[in-house]
Amino acid sequence: MEEGSSEEKSRVPIRVYADGIYDLFHFGHARALEQAKKVFPNTYLLVGCCNDELTHKYKGKTVFTESERYESLRHCRWVDEVIPNAPWVITQDFIDKHKIDYVAHDSLPYADASGAGVDVYQYVKSIGKFKETKRTDGISTSDIIMRILKDYNQYVMRNLERGYTRKDLGVSYVKEKRLRVNIELKKLREKAKKQQEKVEEKIQTVAKTAGLHRNELVENADRWVAGFLAMFEEGCHKMGTAIRDRIQEQLRGQQFKGLLHNVVDDDDGDEAYESEEYYYYDGSEDSDEEEYYDEDEVENKKL
Repeated sequence: MEEGSSEEKSRVPIRVYADGIYDLFHFGHARALEQAKKVFPNTYLLVGCCNDELTHKYKGKTVFTESERYESLRHCRWVDEVIPNAPWVITQDFIDKHKIDYVAHDSLPYADASGAGVDVYQYVKSIGKFKETKRTDGISTSDIIMRILKDYNQYVMRNLERGYTRKDLGVSYVKEKRLRVNIELKKLREKAKKQQEKVEEKIQTVAKTAGLHRNELVENADRWVAGFLAMFEEGCHKMGTAIRDRIQEQLRGQQFKGLLHNVVDDDDGDEAYESEEYYYYDGSEDSDEEEYYDEDEVENKKL
């Protein structure tokens, strides 16, 4: 009878708890949960995820909503149960409620809600129920967000090409026009490059057929292609400048109308208008930087 009870007890899984925010769920999260799942041969893994209110208060804004973060965890193969609205600090009451045997997390200290810099896992560590997992180098939610911010203009252009509007992307009218010009210029450059490659292939074919040395046949052709590309770049620059001037002219008109409207409607006599910034496109091929000018600076630049 005692042996049967012992065997039955050995088949009962160890309940291990892991918690976090799990925003933009990635393989670093999955590896941490895999380690937690494999702490014991027979583990039932519970994963707690904090809600939006708690996360935004103590950590900051997330990309995924709480429901999206919960759902991401449910699709992870290592997770047996997701606990929504998880607490920021694990207490004995929480451990008892969910019958938690151990808590798994990396060993870095995480500040609790007191503001005193106390580790949120201090209590769990003090009672001997903490199991350490290792972080995965080179991947984190912050790293992913930083990659997007670093190439911000490219991602905005990518989504504009896919049919998103400037309002969807939260960009200004001027920035949208500037980026659309860049999109068209990029397409023209790619088309010119492909055409140049085709010309090069034809030159090589003719050279082989005529039995001539390549350098003798290509010399004049290269000079022609170089001249064409120089004219093309100059035309692109002029077109970008013309579009920029047209946009700035329209904005000056809109700004003047807005100023008159605000002066008329302002009961206190205060002008309630905010000056607009202008985006200046310098026409360079690889420039992703924006230069900002107020109205006076734009006028001086034209003069």
